[in-house]
Amino acid sequence: MPQKILILTALASELNAADAPASVDVIYTGVGKINAAATAAAAILQRQPQLIINFGTAGKVNPAVDGLLDIASVIQRDMLAIPLAARGVTPLSDEPSSYSSGHGNARCGTGDSFVTAADSWLVEQGVDIVDMELFAIAHTCHRYGVPWRAFKFITDSADDDAADHWNDNVHRGAKLFWKTLNRILAD
Repeated sequence: MPQKILILTALASELNAADAPASVDVIYTGVGKINAAATAAAAILQRQPQLIINFGTAGKVNPAVDGLLDIASVIQRDMLAIPLAARGVTPLSDEPSSYSSGHGNARCGTGDSFVTAADSWLVEQGVDIVDMELFAIAHTCHRYGVPWRAFKFITDSADDDAADHWNDNVHRGAKLFWKTLNRILAD
């Protein structure tokens, strides 16, 4: 396991930095792709980590998933530049439209919106969960050659009740994440 690990998470309500093992730092990005990309770039340049781990909350699109998920891949669900490129693809760019962590088996769709309704495109793309930061973090890690990993705790079902359920559950994933991280650090 790499020695210099940074945990990026959007909000203190998702993860308390005081609970982190001594060998890792927690950095709060703020909500959304711009905040996440800017914070990830600054963290990489200033701290030169060997691994970035993103922890956060997510809404589930796939009804079969629950709890804390190890994310295998991420796409950008709100890049809409049709007819220049298909949904999810940045037009006129050679950079990937999907990033893989090399771990886990869940697929995340990132976008700058809080999902409260079904979206058949997400199902067609095999998206299990939705969030608001991971694609930007994975993209930044790719640009700077830093490995990344992500764990997402499902707080809601990305439906009409998503905001209420997110508020009720935002703090519930931290304990599971720290337990998982400690196992990773022990390997």
